[in-house]
Amino acid sequence: MTMAEARPNSWAALWDVIRRVDRQKVAPWMGARNTLGVTLPVAIGAWMGAVPVGLAMATGALNVCFSDSSEPYRVRARRMLAATVLVGFAVAFGEACGRSHVLAVAVTTGWAFAAGLLVALSTTAADLGVVSLVTLVVYSSAPADPSAALYAGLLAVLGGLLQTSISLALWRVRRYVPERRALAALYLEVGKLAAEPSPATQAPPATGKAVEARNMVATLGGDRTIEGERYRALLSQAERLRLSLLMLGRLRVRIRREREDDCLPLDRFFEISVEVLHAIGAALEAGERMAPMTEQLDEARRLTNQMRLASPKGADPVAAMMADARRQMDAIAGQLRSAVDLASHSVPEGLDEFAWRESRQPWRLRLAGTVATLRANLAVESAAFRHAVRLAVCVATAFGLARGLHVGRAYWMPMTVAIVLKPDFSATFSRGVLRLAGTFGGLALATGLFHLLPANAGMEAVLVAVFMFLLRCFGPANYGIFVVAVTALVVVLVALAGYSPTDVILARGMNTALGGVIALAAYGLWPTWERGQAPEALAGMLDAYRDYFRQVREAYLHPNESYTLELDRVRQAARLARSNMEASMDRLAAEPGAGADLVGTLSGIVADSHRLVHAIMALEAGLHTSAPAPARPKFPAFANAVEFTLYHLAGLLRGDPLTAADLPDLREAHHELVSTAHSPADRYTLVNVETDRITNSLNTLAEEVLRWRTASPVS
Repeated sequence: MTMAEARPNSWAALWDVIRRVDRQKVAPWMGARNTLGVTLPVAIGAWMGAVPVGLAMATGALNVCFSDSSEPYRVRARRMLAATVLVGFAVAFGEACGRSHVLAVAVTTGWAFAAGLLVALSTTAADLGVVSLVTLVVYSSAPADPSAALYAGLLAVLGGLLQTSISLALWRVRRYVPERRALAALYLEVGKLAAEPSPATQAPPATGKAVEARNMVATLGGDRTIEGERYRALLSQAERLRLSLLMLGRLRVRIRREREDDCLPLDRFFEISVEVLHAIGAALEAGERMAPMTEQLDEARRLTNQMRLASPKGADPVAAMMADARRQMDAIAGQLRSAVDLASHSVPEGLDEFAWRESRQPWRLRLAGTVATLRANLAVESAAFRHAVRLAVCVATAFGLARGLHVGRAYWMPMTVAIVLKPDFSATFSRGVLRLAGTFGGLALATGLFHLLPANAGMEAVLVAVFMFLLRCFGPANYGIFVVAVTALVVVLVALAGYSPTDVILARGMNTALGGVIALAAYGLWPTWERGQAPEALAGMLDAYRDYFRQVREAYLHPNESYTLELDRVRQAARLARSNMEASMDRLAAEPGAGADLVGTLSGIVADSHRLVHAIMALEAGLHTSAPAPARPKFPAFANAVEFTLYHLAGLLRGDPLTAADLPDLREAHHELVSTAHSPADRYTLVNVETDRITNSLNTLAEEVLRWRTASPVS
């Protein structure tokens, strides 16, 4: 699809983005607890006659609440505490440097660049960067001496700590419950399929549950959390298991007609599959950690080998059927192992354990390592770097223009730029339109309320609670609602501080309009459509993973040589490619005209690619945790098959012709590798496990890429 073809429908789709309310993001519990965290200091401050202190704490609580979520306690606490410290620092530093115009512009520009670069880490990190940038901009317009600035920063920290403690104390509802239950129903249905294979004359079983699960997981959109990735991967494995079990069931019927005794391993294999699938479904349904199913999975592996030995040789038709059955058993066994691992770490207990285990690894061996990822994105070819430069230039321009024009409430102009400007055109445009419309709507609402309601601190505290709840409950569902609520909230907070609401309304309207124009003009000069760039970003990521795997392979083939520098280089390149792909996914999800099917398919592909690279990283980690041992003779053949697959999948994404028959049999190559006589070296155990994960994730990846590019070939 060319850019010209994409545009006619894009503006209609963009209007849909602007007016759409995502009911999945309505969050009443989060709205209630965040409202309490902001309103409580305001109310107590008004009651005790210490309104400025209450407002300072409320400001900290307000900024920190944007880092709140419904993720596991450990993850959320760490994020909110980091936001608390950062916001407190932004308040103190902003007031301290605000006394010098040149220093304020320089610091704000540098901070804007850093905030823009955070899109390379995650959406949450990017939001934290924007919140801290906005805080710095606002407080740099209220200069104070160092001691007063430090006092203001400490009050903001206290407000952030209050918000964090309320969030942790009141949180009772976990996220992803509907998605988890839909996947549980699908796995239980696939288990029924394994227990009672469907005749070929009937419609494929479990279709309804598969559609429901896919639609439910599609609501995750651009969610890049660990949970979101695992649920996409669980869906992918369930669909692969469904197809593989259907095929194996038909083969069993055909083999039974010819050789009844040869079906005994197959019958037992189906029984094990049923047991494992039901255990996965039950664990997901209950949200509890499942048993590792080690005995069942080991027996499935033994049955596969038994089928291999029982297969007759020669041109016997039964031999071909049994060979096909063995290949399906190999695939299903790998898929079951992967699904068990995913399900074990997709429930709250498993997620907490995964987060703890990830934090124990050396930072340089973590794919999502913060410092390493940011280092990797300090390059012009990085989408995050380009966004950071654009954001810094636009904020500096707005800051300088506002100060030069001597307009009232000048900080609203660069603040608007910081909030509106996003890494992609469509999100920037929709946010710009909603920011302008929502600001004037919120100003009109606040004006009407100040004329209708009595002007006293008690009523203003009530209005703070009302607008805060609208902001955090319904704001995530539509940016226009967010802007109306936050605009009215700011007017009320400023009125509490003793300033005239009329002056606030006029200044905010003018500055918001100018800031919105700057942000829209910046992206109007460089509009980009992501749907044409996502395949290349994905191909580049696969190329980077292939280079990374090749260096790990060389380190295993030459255990007495040092590959530290080469591994650092290719690992950093893989991080850059991964962050570029995830940034591309985020932009594509927000782009008008990008269908949910396209976004969902690419999300599944990216999720499986993450499992692939985590397995490669585990192989690299093995180089540092065991004594050198020679690679087995079959290892180069397996490694060649992996590289060959990655090379051709990247080529397919760039338009090269490819079919499934052109790819090597990774499962057979892996079987030959692990069938090699073992030595006492511990490394072979690790290699066997991680190469199995590589095989399974790469097979899944190949199926998804082939299906996607066959359905929508590169033009």
